[in-house]
Amino acid sequence: MGLPPLVLSLGEPAGIGPEIVAKAWQTLGNEAPFAVIGDMRLLAAQGIPVVEIGAPGDAASAFARALPVLHHPAPAPVEPGRPDPRNASVVADWIERAVGLALSGEASGVVTAPIAKAPLYAAGFRFPGHTEFIAELTADAPFTGTRGPVMMLTARDLRACLVTIHVALDQVPELVTAERVCRTARVVHEAMKRDFGIAAPRLALAALNPHAGEGGALGLQEIEVLRPAAEALRAEGIAITDPLPADTLFHDDARATYDAAVCLYHDQALIPVKTLDFWGGVNATLGLPIVRTSPDHGTGFEIAGKGVARADSLIAAIRLASTMAAARATR
Repeated sequence: MGLPPLVLSLGEPAGIGPEIVAKAWQTLGNEAPFAVIGDMRLLAAQGIPVVEIGAPGDAASAFARALPVLHHPAPAPVEPGRPDPRNASVVADWIERAVGLALSGEASGVVTAPIAKAPLYAAGFRFPGHTEFIAELTADAPFTGTRGPVMMLTARDLRACLVTIHVALDQVPELVTAERVCRTARVVHEAMKRDFGIAAPRLALAALNPHAGEGGALGLQEIEVLRPAAEALRAEGIAITDPLPADTLFHDDARATYDAAVCLYHDQALIPVKTLDFWGGVNATLGLPIVRTSPDHGTGFEIAGKGVARADSLIAAIRLASTMAAARATR
């Protein structure tokens, strides 16, 4: 018997979510069946066949002929490019329902289409974004190992994992502590085994300062924080490098030497990911009781409804979620 299908939350209804979901269904065939949680009227408007289903288990048999939808209507009319705060609560409901199905085992993982944070914040949403919300929703679920969330961005053969995420650059040095670096590395090490089937993961640790601090001349974090953290991790049996200069960490030959990079701040990870594959990068959350991936882009309000949105990143996110779910099923 195969794995349950993935479930996909539709995201901001006025964004490009409905369009890229429809394009993903057209592209994937039966490669990675999924069910959408959202308003099926928005998907039918994309000119594809849709079918309402009662449970994720019904998706596989329907997927070849129509996009399976767990219909959950938006309360207010949807105009592409113009988010309506009256629909903010249902966006959160779609995510919560998807997570619940994954926790119950009815779905093998969750893929989340992009959300718009401003309407959610206006409606009282108290989380910085998807990652933190899903971490809260899964906080009481059983989990073996070091719990995240840790954000990982992928493109081609690069897996870049973040110690800090959406913080101002001048706050990064004080937030990059040995404790945070070690926790992130533990989550990544365990996820490489659990979610990617890598028996002996190799991690690379990025330095904070140019030239890895140049022996202390360009900063002391490598000496005082990062190298001691790496030594402590190696004592635990985790294969991780000492801090390496970030400007030489991401070229082709360097990437062949590690399975994942532990990066210290947002742009240190995102610039190489988006340079390698601007359209096809994926955001995955590590260290959760469920599989969760997302496209690495936003709602695209400026192009919503114009039929020009590219689904590359969503398709890659669906494929990655399917791969991760399969790896978990073999453990």
